[in-house]
Amino acid sequence: MFEKIRIVFTIPELRRKILLTLAFLAIYRVGFLIALPIVDANKMLASSQSDQGLASIFSTVAMFSASQLNYVTIFGLGIMPYISASIIFQLLGSVWGPLERLQKEGESGRKKINEYTRYATVVICIFQSWFYIQNFVINKHLLNPEFDSKIWIFVGVMTMTAGTVFLMWIGEQIDEFGIGNGISLLIMAGILSRMPTALWNFIKNQSTNELGGGGGKHGPEDILVLILLFIGIVAGVVYMTQGQRRIPTQSAKHVRGRRVYGGNRQYLPLRVNQAGVMPLIFASSLLLFPQMIFSYLGGGGNNIWSDMASVFTRYNSIVYNVLYVALIYFFCYFWTAITFNPKDMADNLKNFGTFIPGYRPGRRTADHLEKVMVRITYVGAGFLAIVAITPTIVSNLMKIDPNMASFFGGTGLLIVVSVAFDLVQKIDSHLVMRNYRGLLE
Repeated sequence: MFEKIRIVFTIPELRRKILLTLAFLAIYRVGFLIALPIVDANKMLASSQSDQGLASIFSTVAMFSASQLNYVTIFGLGIMPYISASIIFQLLGSVWGPLERLQKEGESGRKKINEYTRYATVVICIFQSWFYIQNFVINKHLLNPEFDSKIWIFVGVMTMTAGTVFLMWIGEQIDEFGIGNGISLLIMAGILSRMPTALWNFIKNQSTNELGGGGGKHGPEDILVLILLFIGIVAGVVYMTQGQRRIPTQSAKHVRGRRVYGGNRQYLPLRVNQAGVMPLIFASSLLLFPQMIFSYLGGGGNNIWSDMASVFTRYNSIVYNVLYVALIYFFCYFWTAITFNPKDMADNLKNFGTFIPGYRPGRRTADHLEKVMVRITYVGAGFLAIVAITPTIVSNLMKIDPNMASFFGGTGLLIVVSVAFDLVQKIDSHLVMRNYRGLLE
């Protein structure tokens, strides 16, 4: 493995791409240390630590948006507005005729949709940053008195908007001049940046308990179980992420003069986890709203609204996790229905002279593909549901901090594994092109 890594950095073009990508990711992380001047950072930190509901919401959003809402920085919104705009246009592309035609125009249509996505990102950023500063900064008296004016609030909104646009630009530069998917790498970097803090807090708690004379909170056998559990979960995620249902296909024979073309047996790969991490993101986002609304109505006191907000707290509620699993199943089928069109796939097979043995081209083939996809989506949704609730189970059974337990499953682990595989495959393509063995061989 070390020899393969050495070979990677001996290829000038690949080395330049990797170093450029690392430089952009470093700039991205530095931006989280630059706070907006209009906010009192100490009051903001104290408020987020005292309001557990607010901290939980911030933590959940930060997990899949590469944001840092606990601290109002220039990159505080992260890349989530761009992701939201991309999802909106992807959904509109399946129901709105003009946008659907743009998607079928190829490269020119894709560039036009990307342009619309950027404009939509700016609009979403303005609304989100204003709402964020208005509700979580001004209403909680976190605004620095020296900048208490509308013009400085406007400056804060424009600064956070510019920060997200700059992150969007960084992602596009990584796509063009670096290696890997830029937006995905930004999200991955945001997730992995939480790991050292969670690990340090876990070790610090262990040391504190030992110094207290009561012994460590977790013995060596518990730590060994956690390590083996983490390895097993990662291996399971890798296995299911790469899992496919292969549909055998047969291409028709074509006679051209004295030559016979086609007649080959191949297969059509259908991913078990066709929806990817989108169901987890949709389900998590949707379940944030009840918690936000009830926390706001409760006002931080002990009343019925605060009790309702606690029902939607991830690590303390059976109701939350049942709803979470139900929404994951719903969005798995919903997203698969949007992104997978069996009729178009059957028509493409027919146009290329390929058919599935035992099924006539056209409608019969489309019905068969739809039936298979419904079955494997059920398995994929079950896999996502298990991964989603694993952190809750680990936190409750092993009695460890939820921030530490979040790395034993959930959206973050799926994103990290998916992005890591994509990155390794792109590095492998450079190695194979130069007659080297890939990292996965």
